[in-house]
Amino acid sequence: MVQIVGERVSPGDAIVDYEDKVFDDIQAETGEKAYIFMHTVPFEGSVGLVNMLTATRVNRKGFDTSIVLFGPGSLMASASRGFPKVGDEAFPGALGYNKQLTTFMNEGGKVYACRFSAAMLYGMREVDMMEGVKPINPLDVLDAQLTARREGALVMQTWTV
Repeated sequence: MVQIVGERVSPGDAIVDYEDKVFDDIQAETGEKAYIFMHTVPFEGSVGLVNMLTATRVNRKGFDTSIVLFGPGSLMASASRGFPKVGDEAFPGALGYNKQLTTFMNEGGKVYACRFSAAMLYGMREVDMMEGVKPINPLDVLDAQLTARREGALVMQTWTV
C-alpha cells in the first residue's frame, strides 16, 4: 500500500512559491492598445472567464483594451441572465461573466458584440445586451482584427466550439 508522506495543509498555507516572478512587470506605453477576440461558448469551460480576467489585467496595465465577442461569445454580453429572475444569481458564480464584463467596462475597457451571432444564432436582440456593450456589424469583426494589425496592438484570440 502506498504511504502519503508529509503534513496535511491548512487554509492559508502556500503550496507553491507565489513570490518568484520570472518576467518583468510590463506596463503599456502611451497609446498602446490591446484587442481580445472571443468566439467561445459561455459556461462550457473556463476560456471565456479567463480571457475576461486577462483582458481586465491588460487594461489595468494601461493598454486601451477592447473585447470583441462574436459567434457564441456574443452570449457573454446577455443582460437577461438570472434565475429565478433577471439578475438573480441562482448559485455562486452564475453571473460571473456579467460581473467581470461590468468590472472591465467600469475600468474603461470597451466591449463589442456581433449583432449577427446574437440575433441570427441565438435570438438575442441588441436591447438584450448589457448596458455599455456596443453591438457591431458582423463585418466589423474582421475589420477590428485588421485595425488591430495596423495599430500594432496586442491581439489575443480564442476559438472554442
